[in-house]
Amino acid sequence: MSETRQGGCLCGAVRYEVKWPPIATAVCHCINCQKQAGSALSVIAVFPRDGLSINGTLTLYEDKGESGLPVWRRFCGTCGSPVTSDTPGAQEQGIIFLKAGTLDDAHDLEPTRHYWTSSAQSWFKLPDGVTCLEKQ
Repeated sequence: MSETRQGGCLCGAVRYEVKWPPIATAVCHCINCQKQAGSALSVIAVFPRDGLSINGTLTLYEDKGESGLPVWRRFCGTCGSPVTSDTPGAQEQGIIFLKAGTLDDAHDLEPTRHYWTSSAQSWFKLPDGVTCLEKQ
């Protein structure tokens, strides 16, 4: 039996359980993630789609990536907490992106990649020893 972790939105209307550990953990500095997070970046953990079970209703906002393809951003319609991001490519690969800040316990997550560093805030110091990509 594999380990699982739980998480959810700020108000508790959306709760989830996910098979642990994540495939990867990354930081996205793209402008759209900054706007969605209301912060300088978004920390995402990548999981197999079939390892995520969500209880509650998520609201969908369809964004567009630089490629012109959709980015489906799902959030709690009550408190606004972003919970997942999804793309056609992620669906094809059988993965989903979970906003790491919604995990009840994220103490051992360590991002190994930073995406869209070309739009990172100038005051944010990129860490040594991780892969940094100007775009995705």
